[in-house]
Amino acid sequence: MKMKAKGILVILALVVLAVAVESDPDTVTKVKTVRGKKVCTKGWECNQWSQFCCNETITDYFQVYQFEEWFSKRNTPVAHAVGFWDFQSFILAAAQYEPLGFGTTGNKTEKMKEVAAFLGHVGSQTSCGYGVATGGPLAWGLCFNREMSPSQSYCDDFYKYTYPCAPGAEYYGRGALPIYWNYNYGAAGDGIKADLLNHPEYVEQNATIAFQAAIWRWMTPIKKSQPSAHDAFVGNWKPTKNDTLSKRVPGFGATMNILYGERTCGQGDIDPMNTIISHYLYYLDLLGVGREQAGPSEVLSCAEQVAFNPATTANTATS
Repeated sequence: MKMKAKGILVILALVVLAVAVESDPDTVTKVKTVRGKKVCTKGWECNQWSQFCCNETITDYFQVYQFEEWFSKRNTPVAHAVGFWDFQSFILAAAQYEPLGFGTTGNKTEKMKEVAAFLGHVGSQTSCGYGVATGGPLAWGLCFNREMSPSQSYCDDFYKYTYPCAPGAEYYGRGALPIYWNYNYGAAGDGIKADLLNHPEYVEQNATIAFQAAIWRWMTPIKKSQPSAHDAFVGNWKPTKNDTLSKRVPGFGATMNILYGERTCGQGDIDPMNTIISHYLYYLDLLGVGREQAGPSEVLSCAEQVAFNPATTANTATS
Protein backbone atom coordinates (compact mmCIF):
# COMPACT_ATOMS: atom_id res chain seq x y z
CA MET A 1 0.00 0.00 0.00
CA LYS A 2 2.87 2.36 0.92
CA MET A 3 4.58 1.59 -2.36
CA LYS A 4 1.38 2.40 -4.25
CA ALA A 5 1.02 5.72 -2.39
CA LYS A 6 4.66 6.51 -3.14
CA GLY A 7 4.08 5.81 -6.80
CA ILE A 8 1.09 8.13 -6.88
CA LEU A 9 3.14 10.88 -5.22
CA VAL A 10 5.91 10.45 -7.78
CA ILE A 11 3.40 10.69 -10.64
CA LEU A 12 1.85 13.80 -9.10
CA ALA A 13 5.28 15.36 -8.69
CA LEU A 14 6.09 14.70 -12.35
CA VAL A 15 2.77 16.22 -13.44
CA VAL A 16 3.45 19.34 -11.37
CA LEU A 17 6.95 19.57 -12.85
CA ALA A 18 5.59 19.19 -16.39
CA VAL A 19 3.04 21.95 -15.77
CA ALA A 20 5.77 24.20 -14.38
CA VAL A 21 7.91 23.63 -17.47
CA GLU A 22 5.02 24.25 -19.83
CA SER A 23 3.86 27.34 -17.94
CA ASP A 24 6.61 29.86 -18.55
CA PRO A 25 6.00 32.59 -15.95
CA ASP A 26 6.99 35.18 -18.54
CA THR A 27 4.05 34.24 -20.80
CA VAL A 28 1.28 33.35 -18.34
CA THR A 29 -1.71 35.70 -18.38
CA LYS A 30 -2.15 37.47 -15.05
CA VAL A 31 -5.48 39.09 -14.18
CA LYS A 32 -6.58 41.70 -11.68
CA THR A 33 -9.43 44.18 -11.25
CA VAL A 34 -8.78 47.92 -11.34
CA ARG A 35 -11.68 50.30 -10.69
CA GLY A 36 -14.14 47.52 -11.41
CA LYS A 37 -12.53 46.55 -14.73
CA LYS A 38 -10.59 43.40 -15.52
CA VAL A 39 -7.03 44.09 -16.71
CA CYS A 40 -4.29 41.64 -17.65
CA THR A 41 -0.63 41.24 -18.52
CA LYS A 42 0.86 38.48 -20.69
CA GLY A 43 4.57 38.82 -20.08
CA TRP A 44 6.92 39.98 -22.81
CA GLU A 45 4.27 40.22 -25.53
CA CYS A 46 1.82 42.27 -23.48
CA ASN A 47 3.72 43.55 -20.45
CA GLN A 48 1.54 46.43 -19.30
CA TRP A 49 -1.70 46.04 -17.36
CA SER A 50 -4.57 46.71 -19.73
CA GLN A 51 -7.97 45.44 -20.80
CA PHE A 52 -6.53 44.66 -24.23
CA CYS A 53 -4.07 42.15 -22.75
CA CYS A 54 -7.03 40.03 -21.59
CA ASN A 55 -7.83 39.34 -25.25
CA GLU A 56 -6.35 36.79 -27.63
CA THR A 57 -2.99 38.00 -28.93
CA ILE A 58 -0.67 36.72 -31.64
CA THR A 59 1.25 34.23 -29.48
CA ASP A 60 -2.04 32.52 -28.66
CA TYR A 61 -2.16 31.14 -32.21
CA PHE A 62 1.32 31.73 -33.69
CA GLN A 63 4.32 30.40 -31.82
CA VAL A 64 8.05 30.06 -32.19
CA TYR A 65 7.97 26.55 -33.71
CA GLN A 66 5.71 27.84 -36.49
CA PHE A 67 7.98 30.82 -37.17
CA GLU A 68 10.91 28.37 -37.42
CA GLU A 69 8.94 26.18 -39.84
CA TRP A 70 7.92 29.10 -42.04
CA PHE A 71 11.45 30.52 -42.28
CA SER A 72 13.36 27.27 -42.01
CA LYS A 73 16.29 28.25 -44.26
CA ARG A 74 16.99 31.74 -42.92
CA ASN A 75 20.01 30.67 -40.84
CA THR A 76 21.61 28.27 -43.29
CA PRO A 77 25.23 29.10 -44.24
CA VAL A 78 24.27 30.47 -47.66
CA ALA A 79 21.66 32.89 -46.26
CA HIS A 80 22.66 36.55 -46.14
CA ALA A 81 21.24 37.51 -42.74
CA VAL A 82 22.25 34.54 -40.59
CA GLY A 83 21.31 35.06 -36.95
CA PHE A 84 19.44 38.31 -37.56
CA TRP A 85 15.73 37.49 -37.77
CA ASP A 86 13.97 35.81 -34.83
CA PHE A 87 10.49 35.19 -33.44
CA GLN A 88 10.89 37.39 -30.37
CA SER A 89 11.81 40.41 -32.49
CA PHE A 90 8.67 39.92 -34.57
CA ILE A 91 6.43 39.65 -31.51
CA LEU A 92 8.04 42.64 -29.77
CA ALA A 93 7.42 44.72 -32.88
CA ALA A 94 3.91 43.34 -33.40
CA ALA A 95 2.94 43.99 -29.77
CA GLN A 96 3.00 47.73 -30.40
CA TYR A 97 0.41 47.37 -33.15
CA GLU A 98 -1.78 44.63 -31.72
CA PRO A 99 -3.92 47.19 -29.78
CA LEU A 100 -4.49 48.89 -33.17
CA GLY A 101 -5.76 45.64 -34.67
CA PHE A 102 -2.67 43.99 -36.15
CA GLY A 103 -3.27 40.25 -35.88
CA THR A 104 -6.08 40.90 -33.39
CA THR A 105 -9.01 41.90 -35.64
CA GLY A 106 -11.97 39.58 -36.14
CA ASN A 107 -12.29 35.93 -35.20
CA LYS A 108 -9.35 33.58 -34.74
CA THR A 109 -9.23 32.55 -38.41
CA GLU A 110 -9.25 36.19 -39.53
CA LYS A 111 -6.44 37.02 -37.11
CA MET A 112 -4.35 34.12 -38.37
CA LYS A 113 -4.98 35.14 -41.96
CA GLU A 114 -3.63 38.64 -41.33
CA VAL A 115 -0.39 37.35 -39.83
CA ALA A 116 -0.03 34.97 -42.78
CA ALA A 117 -0.74 37.82 -45.20
CA PHE A 118 1.76 40.21 -43.65
CA LEU A 119 4.47 37.56 -43.40
CA GLY A 120 3.61 36.41 -46.92
CA HIS A 121 4.76 39.82 -48.12
CA VAL A 122 7.80 39.70 -45.86
CA GLY A 123 8.79 36.20 -46.94
CA SER A 124 8.49 36.99 -50.64
CA GLN A 125 10.43 40.26 -50.37
CA THR A 126 13.33 38.78 -48.37
CA SER A 127 13.64 35.36 -50.04
CA CYS A 128 16.80 34.15 -51.74
CA GLY A 129 15.43 30.73 -52.64
CA TYR A 130 14.74 31.08 -56.32
CA GLY A 131 16.06 28.75 -58.97
CA VAL A 132 17.24 25.38 -57.68
CA ALA A 133 17.63 26.22 -53.97
CA THR A 134 17.06 23.27 -51.62
CA GLY A 135 13.55 23.32 -50.20
CA GLY A 136 12.19 25.60 -52.90
CA PRO A 137 11.65 29.37 -52.83
CA LEU A 138 8.91 29.30 -50.19
CA ALA A 139 11.31 28.03 -47.50
CA TRP A 140 13.79 30.88 -47.92
CA GLY A 141 11.98 33.91 -46.50
CA LEU A 142 14.00 36.23 -44.25
CA CYS A 143 17.19 35.30 -46.08
CA PHE A 144 18.07 38.98 -46.57
CA ASN A 145 17.91 42.05 -44.34
CA ARG A 146 19.47 44.45 -46.85
CA GLU A 147 20.05 45.06 -50.55
CA MET A 148 23.26 43.24 -51.43
CA SER A 149 24.53 45.34 -54.34
CA PRO A 150 23.02 48.85 -54.20
CA SER A 151 23.11 50.62 -57.55
CA GLN A 152 22.84 54.08 -55.99
CA SER A 153 22.65 55.93 -52.66
CA TYR A 154 18.87 56.58 -53.02
CA CYS A 155 19.14 60.21 -51.92
CA ASP A 156 16.45 62.45 -53.44
CA ASP A 157 17.15 66.18 -52.98
CA PHE A 158 13.53 67.02 -53.75
CA TYR A 159 12.87 66.24 -50.07
CA LYS A 160 15.84 68.24 -48.74
CA TYR A 161 13.58 70.43 -46.58
CA THR A 162 11.51 67.63 -45.07
CA TYR A 163 13.79 64.60 -45.12
CA PRO A 164 17.30 65.82 -46.01
CA CYS A 165 19.90 63.13 -46.62
CA ALA A 166 22.33 62.79 -43.75
CA PRO A 167 26.05 63.09 -44.58
CA GLY A 168 27.45 59.66 -45.32
CA ALA A 169 24.10 57.89 -44.99
CA GLU A 170 23.05 55.34 -47.58
CA TYR A 171 19.34 54.76 -48.17
CA TYR A 172 19.47 51.46 -50.02
CA GLY A 173 16.91 48.73 -49.35
CA ARG A 174 16.76 47.35 -45.83
CA GLY A 175 14.25 45.56 -43.64
CA ALA A 176 11.39 43.07 -43.66
CA LEU A 177 9.46 45.10 -46.25
CA PRO A 178 12.54 46.76 -47.71
CA ILE A 179 12.70 50.55 -47.36
CA TYR A 180 14.40 52.64 -50.04
CA TRP A 181 15.06 56.40 -50.34
CA ASN A 182 15.61 59.08 -47.73
CA TYR A 183 11.98 60.22 -47.60
CA ASN A 184 10.76 56.71 -46.86
CA TYR A 185 13.33 56.24 -44.10
CA GLY A 186 12.28 59.61 -42.69
CA ALA A 187 8.57 58.77 -42.76
CA ALA A 188 9.09 55.30 -41.27
CA GLY A 189 11.34 56.77 -38.58
CA ASP A 190 8.65 59.29 -37.67
CA GLY A 191 6.13 56.46 -37.52
CA ILE A 192 8.12 54.20 -35.18
CA LYS A 193 9.86 57.04 -33.31
CA ALA A 194 13.40 56.12 -34.35
CA ASP A 195 15.89 58.36 -36.15
CA LEU A 196 16.06 56.33 -39.34
CA LEU A 197 16.76 59.38 -41.50
CA ASN A 198 20.12 59.98 -39.83
CA HIS A 199 20.68 56.32 -39.02
CA PRO A 200 19.15 54.13 -41.74
CA GLU A 201 21.60 51.42 -40.68
CA TYR A 202 19.43 50.75 -37.61
CA VAL A 203 17.08 48.77 -39.87
CA GLU A 204 19.78 46.23 -40.71
CA GLN A 205 21.24 46.19 -37.20
CA ASN A 206 18.09 45.55 -35.14
CA ALA A 207 15.47 43.00 -36.17
CA THR A 208 12.78 44.51 -33.94
CA ILE A 209 13.20 47.88 -35.65
CA ALA A 210 13.12 46.15 -39.04
CA PHE A 211 9.84 44.43 -38.19
CA GLN A 212 8.45 47.63 -36.59
CA ALA A 213 9.06 49.61 -39.76
CA ALA A 214 7.39 46.90 -41.86
CA ILE A 215 4.33 46.64 -39.62
CA TRP A 216 4.09 50.45 -39.52
CA ARG A 217 3.93 50.44 -43.32
CA TRP A 218 1.28 47.68 -43.22
CA MET A 219 -0.83 49.69 -40.78
CA THR A 220 -0.36 53.16 -42.35
CA PRO A 221 -2.04 54.54 -45.49
CA ILE A 222 0.31 56.03 -48.07
CA LYS A 223 -2.24 58.82 -48.49
CA LYS A 224 -4.96 59.88 -46.06
CA SER A 225 -7.67 59.28 -48.65
CA GLN A 226 -6.57 55.67 -49.15
CA PRO A 227 -6.70 52.56 -46.95
CA SER A 228 -3.77 50.95 -45.21
CA ALA A 229 -2.90 47.40 -46.19
CA HIS A 230 -4.31 46.33 -42.80
CA ASP A 231 -7.65 48.07 -43.38
CA ALA A 232 -7.92 46.70 -46.91
CA PHE A 233 -7.22 43.19 -45.69
CA VAL A 234 -9.43 42.99 -42.59
CA GLY A 235 -12.42 44.69 -44.23
CA ASN A 236 -12.28 48.10 -42.54
CA TRP A 237 -12.04 49.75 -45.95
CA LYS A 238 -15.19 50.47 -47.97
CA PRO A 239 -14.35 50.98 -51.67
CA THR A 240 -15.63 54.10 -53.39
CA LYS A 241 -17.38 54.03 -56.75
CA ASN A 242 -14.04 54.86 -58.37
CA ASP A 243 -12.40 51.94 -56.55
CA THR A 244 -15.11 49.61 -57.83
CA LEU A 245 -14.66 50.87 -61.39
CA SER A 246 -10.91 50.31 -60.95
CA LYS A 247 -11.60 46.72 -59.80
CA ARG A 248 -10.10 47.41 -56.37
CA VAL A 249 -11.78 45.27 -53.70
CA PRO A 250 -10.88 44.47 -50.06
CA GLY A 251 -8.56 41.50 -49.65
CA PHE A 252 -5.02 40.31 -50.20
CA GLY A 253 -4.87 41.67 -53.74
CA ALA A 254 -5.49 45.19 -52.47
CA THR A 255 -2.56 44.89 -50.04
CA MET A 256 -0.24 44.29 -53.00
CA ASN A 257 -1.74 47.29 -54.76
CA ILE A 258 -1.14 49.50 -51.71
CA LEU A 259 2.41 48.30 -51.06
CA TYR A 260 3.73 47.98 -54.64
CA GLY A 261 1.30 49.70 -56.99
CA GLU A 262 1.68 49.26 -60.70
CA ARG A 263 4.99 47.41 -60.39
CA THR A 264 2.94 44.38 -59.32
CA CYS A 265 -0.71 45.11 -60.04
CA GLY A 266 -2.81 45.79 -63.12
CA GLN A 267 -0.45 43.84 -65.36
CA GLY A 268 -2.25 40.54 -65.53
CA ASP A 269 -0.92 37.23 -64.25
CA ILE A 270 2.75 38.15 -63.72
CA ASP A 271 5.43 36.35 -61.69
CA PRO A 272 6.11 39.07 -59.07
CA MET A 273 2.46 39.03 -58.06
CA ASN A 274 2.18 35.25 -58.11
CA THR A 275 5.30 34.88 -55.95
CA ILE A 276 3.76 37.00 -53.20
CA ILE A 277 0.47 35.11 -53.42
CA SER A 278 2.31 31.77 -53.24
CA HIS A 279 3.98 32.74 -49.97
CA TYR A 280 0.66 33.79 -48.45
CA LEU A 281 -1.04 30.54 -49.45
CA TYR A 282 1.90 28.48 -48.21
CA TYR A 283 1.77 30.14 -44.79
CA LEU A 284 -2.00 29.68 -44.58
CA ASP A 285 -1.48 25.96 -45.12
CA LEU A 286 1.30 25.74 -42.52
CA LEU A 287 -0.80 27.66 -40.00
CA GLY A 288 -3.61 25.16 -40.41
CA VAL A 289 -6.04 27.69 -41.85
CA GLY A 290 -5.84 26.30 -45.37
CA ARG A 291 -5.45 28.17 -48.64
CA GLU A 292 -9.12 27.74 -49.44
CA GLN A 293 -9.73 30.49 -46.85
CA ALA A 294 -7.85 32.99 -49.03
CA GLY A 295 -10.96 33.79 -51.06
CA PRO A 296 -11.72 33.94 -54.79
CA SER A 297 -9.27 35.13 -57.42
CA GLU A 298 -10.57 38.71 -57.56
CA VAL A 299 -9.90 39.05 -53.81
CA LEU A 300 -6.56 37.22 -53.79
CA SER A 301 -5.10 38.79 -56.94
CA CYS A 302 -4.52 42.34 -58.15
CA ALA A 303 -3.96 41.33 -61.75
CA GLU A 304 -6.79 43.51 -63.04
CA GLN A 305 -6.69 46.27 -60.40
CA VAL A 306 -5.78 49.80 -61.39
CA ALA A 307 -3.00 51.06 -59.13
CA PHE A 308 -4.02 53.41 -56.32
CA ASN A 309 -1.16 55.75 -57.24
CA PRO A 310 -0.28 55.26 -60.92
CA ALA A 311 3.21 56.34 -61.99
CA THR A 312 4.11 57.44 -58.46
CA THR A 313 5.81 54.31 -57.14
CA ALA A 314 8.48 56.46 -55.51
CA ASN A 315 5.88 57.39 -52.90
CA THR A 316 5.74 53.89 -51.48
CA ALA A 317 7.94 52.66 -48.68
CA THR A 318 9.11 49.73 -50.75
CA SER A 319 9.90 51.56 -53.98
